[in-house]
Amino acid sequence: MGAKLKVAGLLALGAVAGALTTMQLTAIARSSYGPLPLEEIQQFTRAFEILKNDYVEPVDEKKLISDALAGMAAGLDPHSQFFDRKSFKEFRESTTGKFVGVGIEIGMEDGLVKVVSPIEGSPAFRAGIKSGDLITRIDDAPVKGLGMEQAVKRMRGEPNTKVTLTLFRKDENRTFPVTIVREEIRVQSVRAKVVEPGYAWLRVSQFQERTVDDFVRKLEDIYKQEPQLKGLVLDLRNDPGGLLEGAVALSAAFLPENAVVVSTNGQLPESKFTYVATPDNYLRRGGADPLKRLPAAIKSVPLVVLVNEGSASASEIVAGALQDHKRAIVMGAQTFGKGSVQTIRQLSAETALKITTARYYTPNGRSIQAKGIVPDVWLDETAEGNVFAALRMREADLEKHLADGSGQAEAKDEAREKAREEARKRLEEQAAKIKDGTIKPLPEFGSGEDFQLAQALNRLKNRPVMVSKTMTELSVEDKTEQ
Repeated sequence: MGAKLKVAGLLALGAVAGALTTMQLTAIARSSYGPLPLEEIQQFTRAFEILKNDYVEPVDEKKLISDALAGMAAGLDPHSQFFDRKSFKEFRESTTGKFVGVGIEIGMEDGLVKVVSPIEGSPAFRAGIKSGDLITRIDDAPVKGLGMEQAVKRMRGEPNTKVTLTLFRKDENRTFPVTIVREEIRVQSVRAKVVEPGYAWLRVSQFQERTVDDFVRKLEDIYKQEPQLKGLVLDLRNDPGGLLEGAVALSAAFLPENAVVVSTNGQLPESKFTYVATPDNYLRRGGADPLKRLPAAIKSVPLVVLVNEGSASASEIVAGALQDHKRAIVMGAQTFGKGSVQTIRQLSAETALKITTARYYTPNGRSIQAKGIVPDVWLDETAEGNVFAALRMREADLEKHLADGSGQAEAKDEAREKAREEARKRLEEQAAKIKDGTIKPLPEFGSGEDFQLAQALNRLKNRPVMVSKTMTELSVEDKTEQ
């Protein structure tokens, strides 16, 4: 594999954010949408007839309409989207945290699928698959040459069907097959551990329906081990977001009751709302409040929040709320900048529109859109400096992104795009000089080699922190309408 492909693979592993969107699942219908532009609708009908009848080969009428709907939504901003049957199903799976598969978190290494971690209790976990195992074949198909998305599709399937994975285990220097029966998997979006006496690390990888319950359970486990917890690191790096209620709940766990968490503002009356730290604002279907199980000490335990360019949407809400209320020190890099609300409008039982309906504002009234959260303490990725930071895209780099508060789409920053391309070329040149063309990936979050986590712990202990000497705030011009 060439250096260029290796660099692209490393980027795919760690850090593209904004794929998931913070959203409100309950849509409120409007009584009237006003008069329709009849002339333009007639043009659409005429174009449909021409394409249907005159195209070089027969076309699927339903596909024409689906593509038109997709184009309508995509032309507005990067996060508005038409969901057909397949994409709507995948979207719902991503928010519930459930899918049918084998139950492993994966990455890529040397063109092979690497097991980052088996999900506890999953078929893969029960089959003895270990972190670090390399998957060389999925059934009869070699993994070499497959992208991560293709590999995932091959491992997923229908419940109670079998898939055979051929594994290479480095520490045992052997290759062997494992046959697994697929079943419904519940993704664990929260991981935690006591890293040393008195100090703990808790990572939220995305905000799903089960995230708040898992968050509470992990914190309960931490306090059982460390009743006198001295400090906590809340790790939101590469967390692309998810459900708004989860962000409000996590913020509420650390903030006083009725503290403002986030506000929204948009064209519709119902999009103008302030979310506060009360159960009414984060319990989606009633029931008991899981936060009541947490010890009172969680409201005052010293707290550091780790973020990076991959922290987006719901994770930015949490970081912004804790920062504005001076409840936590935010450390890392400037976040992705996805500060817009997407609402699901169901069109049929199997199709829907996801449309941008509002912007998010922190408790102090700062817009998150296209700017993100600026950390209190800037950190490099490693002790030697940054490896991939310059390559990562942010909201402001996306075509047709909303500007900061103007309601208008804004062009991409050409200078930043040029700088990112130059950084990519430098990394590829560096990879080409290495014998096997491999750039060392960043250490796993939460591991003993995690430089940023080490700096967060230093901050909690009032020890010196190796702050970044090169990273600076990426400002975004607020272009208001005149």
